[in-house]
Amino acid sequence: MRKSILSVMLLFAISMMANAQKFALIDTEYILKNIPAYQSANEQLQEATKKYQAEVEVIAKEAQKMFQDYQARAATLSTDQKSKKEDEIVAKEKAAAELKRTYFGPEGELVKMREELIAPIQDDIYDAVKELSQLHAYDLVIDRASATGIIFANPRIDISDEVLRKLGYSI
Repeated sequence: MRKSILSVMLLFAISMMANAQKFALIDTEYILKNIPAYQSANEQLQEATKKYQAEVEVIAKEAQKMFQDYQARAATLSTDQKSKKEDEIVAKEKAAAELKRTYFGPEGELVKMREELIAPIQDDIYDAVKELSQLHAYDLVIDRASATGIIFANPRIDISDEVLRKLGYSI
Protein backbone atom coordinates (compact mmCIF):
# COMPACT_ATOMS: atom_id res chain seq x y z
CA MET A 1 0.00 0.00 0.00
CA ARG A 2 2.79 2.31 0.90
CA LYS A 3 4.55 1.69 -2.42
CA SER A 4 1.43 2.44 -4.41
CA ILE A 5 0.90 5.76 -2.58
CA LEU A 6 4.55 6.63 -3.13
CA SER A 7 4.20 5.71 -6.84
CA VAL A 8 1.10 7.88 -7.21
CA MET A 9 2.85 10.80 -5.52
CA LEU A 10 5.90 10.34 -7.75
CA LEU A 11 3.74 10.27 -10.88
CA PHE A 12 1.91 13.37 -9.68
CA ALA A 13 5.22 15.20 -9.09
CA ILE A 14 6.54 14.21 -12.51
CA SER A 15 3.36 15.35 -14.23
CA MET A 16 3.50 18.69 -12.39
CA MET A 17 7.10 19.18 -13.52
CA ALA A 18 6.17 18.36 -17.11
CA ASN A 19 3.27 20.82 -17.02
CA ALA A 20 5.52 23.52 -15.60
CA GLN A 21 7.76 23.59 -18.66
CA LYS A 22 7.03 26.27 -21.24
CA PHE A 23 7.65 25.71 -24.90
CA ALA A 24 7.63 28.04 -27.87
CA LEU A 25 7.94 27.57 -31.57
CA ILE A 26 9.47 29.77 -34.27
CA ASP A 27 9.65 29.47 -38.03
CA THR A 28 12.91 31.00 -39.21
CA GLU A 29 11.91 30.69 -42.86
CA TYR A 30 8.81 32.79 -42.18
CA ILE A 31 10.82 35.29 -40.15
CA LEU A 32 13.52 35.63 -42.82
CA LYS A 33 10.93 36.09 -45.58
CA ASN A 34 9.58 39.08 -43.65
CA ILE A 35 12.96 40.79 -43.26
CA PRO A 36 13.78 42.98 -46.30
CA ALA A 37 17.52 42.96 -45.52
CA TYR A 38 17.51 39.17 -45.82
CA GLN A 39 15.75 39.32 -49.18
CA SER A 40 18.33 41.81 -50.43
CA ALA A 41 21.23 39.72 -49.10
CA ASN A 42 19.80 36.59 -50.67
CA GLU A 43 19.50 38.34 -54.05
CA GLN A 44 23.12 39.51 -53.81
CA LEU A 45 24.21 35.94 -53.06
CA GLN A 46 22.25 34.60 -56.03
CA GLU A 47 23.77 37.20 -58.36
CA ALA A 48 27.27 36.42 -57.10
CA THR A 49 26.64 32.70 -57.55
CA LYS A 50 25.57 33.22 -61.16
CA LYS A 51 28.57 35.45 -61.85
CA TYR A 52 31.04 33.03 -60.28
CA GLN A 53 29.48 30.05 -62.03
CA ALA A 54 29.71 31.83 -65.39
CA GLU A 55 33.42 32.56 -64.82
CA VAL A 56 34.13 28.93 -63.95
CA GLU A 57 32.16 27.70 -66.97
CA VAL A 58 34.13 29.98 -69.33
CA ILE A 59 37.43 28.44 -68.24
CA ALA A 60 36.00 24.91 -68.27
CA LYS A 61 34.69 25.44 -71.83
CA GLU A 62 38.09 26.77 -72.89
CA ALA A 63 39.68 23.60 -71.53
CA GLN A 64 37.08 21.48 -73.33
CA LYS A 65 37.68 23.33 -76.60
CA MET A 66 41.45 22.92 -76.19
CA PHE A 67 40.93 19.18 -75.72
CA GLN A 68 38.69 18.91 -78.79
CA ASP A 69 41.25 20.82 -80.88
CA TYR A 70 43.96 18.55 -79.55
CA GLN A 71 42.00 15.44 -80.51
CA ALA A 72 41.36 16.77 -83.99
CA ARG A 73 45.04 17.59 -84.57
CA ALA A 74 46.70 14.82 -82.52
CA ALA A 75 47.63 12.79 -85.58
CA THR A 76 49.66 15.67 -87.07
CA LEU A 77 51.47 16.68 -83.88
CA SER A 78 54.91 15.48 -82.79
CA THR A 79 55.40 13.83 -79.41
CA ASP A 80 56.76 17.05 -77.91
CA GLN A 81 53.86 19.07 -79.29
CA LYS A 82 51.37 16.52 -77.93
CA SER A 83 53.00 16.65 -74.53
CA LYS A 84 52.93 20.46 -74.52
CA LYS A 85 49.25 20.57 -75.55
CA GLU A 86 48.32 17.98 -72.93
CA ASP A 87 50.09 20.03 -70.25
CA GLU A 88 48.25 23.16 -71.40
CA ILE A 89 44.90 21.34 -71.21
CA VAL A 90 45.65 19.96 -67.76
CA ALA A 91 46.74 23.41 -66.57
CA LYS A 92 43.49 24.96 -67.87
CA GLU A 93 41.42 22.25 -66.16
CA LYS A 94 43.33 22.83 -62.92
CA ALA A 95 42.71 26.58 -63.25
CA ALA A 96 38.97 25.93 -63.60
CA ALA A 97 38.98 23.63 -60.57
CA GLU A 98 40.99 26.13 -58.52
CA LEU A 99 38.65 28.99 -59.47
CA LYS A 100 35.67 26.84 -58.51
CA ARG A 101 37.28 26.09 -55.14
CA THR A 102 38.09 29.79 -54.66
CA TYR A 103 34.47 30.77 -55.22
CA PHE A 104 32.48 27.79 -53.93
CA GLY A 105 34.83 25.96 -51.54
CA PRO A 106 34.43 25.77 -47.77
CA GLU A 107 36.49 28.95 -47.36
CA GLY A 108 35.45 30.44 -50.68
CA GLU A 109 34.14 33.83 -51.63
CA LEU A 110 30.50 32.73 -51.50
CA VAL A 111 30.85 31.43 -47.95
CA LYS A 112 32.55 34.67 -46.88
CA MET A 113 29.82 36.70 -48.55
CA ARG A 114 27.12 34.64 -46.83
CA GLU A 115 28.86 35.19 -43.48
CA GLU A 116 29.05 38.92 -44.12
CA LEU A 117 25.47 39.36 -45.33
CA ILE A 118 23.31 36.75 -43.62
CA ALA A 119 25.08 35.90 -40.35
CA PRO A 120 24.29 39.30 -38.76
CA ILE A 121 20.59 38.85 -39.57
CA GLN A 122 20.60 35.37 -38.07
CA ASP A 123 22.42 36.70 -34.99
CA ASP A 124 19.74 39.37 -34.55
CA ILE A 125 17.03 36.71 -34.75
CA TYR A 126 18.85 34.58 -32.20
CA ASP A 127 19.22 37.55 -29.84
CA ALA A 128 15.51 38.42 -30.17
CA VAL A 129 14.51 34.80 -29.50
CA LYS A 130 16.82 34.69 -26.50
CA GLU A 131 15.35 37.91 -25.07
CA LEU A 132 11.79 36.69 -25.58
CA SER A 133 12.66 33.33 -24.04
CA GLN A 134 14.02 35.00 -20.95
CA LEU A 135 11.14 37.46 -20.79
CA HIS A 136 8.45 34.75 -21.02
CA ALA A 137 10.47 32.04 -19.23
CA TYR A 138 10.42 29.55 -22.11
CA ASP A 139 12.33 26.39 -21.33
CA LEU A 140 12.62 25.39 -24.95
CA VAL A 141 12.22 27.15 -28.31
CA ILE A 142 12.02 24.90 -31.35
CA ASP A 143 12.58 26.04 -34.92
CA ARG A 144 9.85 24.62 -37.14
CA ALA A 145 11.98 25.20 -40.26
CA SER A 146 14.76 22.88 -39.12
CA ALA A 147 12.82 20.42 -36.96
CA THR A 148 11.54 17.95 -39.52
CA GLY A 149 10.04 15.76 -36.81
CA ILE A 150 7.30 18.26 -35.97
CA ILE A 151 4.05 17.07 -37.49
CA PHE A 152 1.74 19.49 -35.72
CA ALA A 153 2.22 22.34 -33.29
CA ASN A 154 -0.44 24.47 -31.73
CA PRO A 155 -0.27 27.93 -33.37
CA ARG A 156 -0.62 29.62 -29.99
CA ILE A 157 2.96 28.60 -29.08
CA ASP A 158 4.37 30.06 -32.33
CA ILE A 159 6.20 33.27 -31.46
CA SER A 160 7.51 34.07 -34.96
CA ASP A 161 5.44 37.25 -35.25
CA GLU A 162 6.59 38.35 -31.82
CA VAL A 163 10.22 37.84 -32.90
CA LEU A 164 9.59 39.99 -35.99
CA ARG A 165 8.06 42.73 -33.84
CA LYS A 166 11.04 42.52 -31.48
CA LEU A 167 13.32 43.04 -34.51
CA GLY A 168 11.28 46.08 -35.53
CA TYR A 169 9.28 44.62 -38.42
CA SER A 170 5.52 44.94 -38.54
CA ILE A 171 3.37 42.18 -39.91
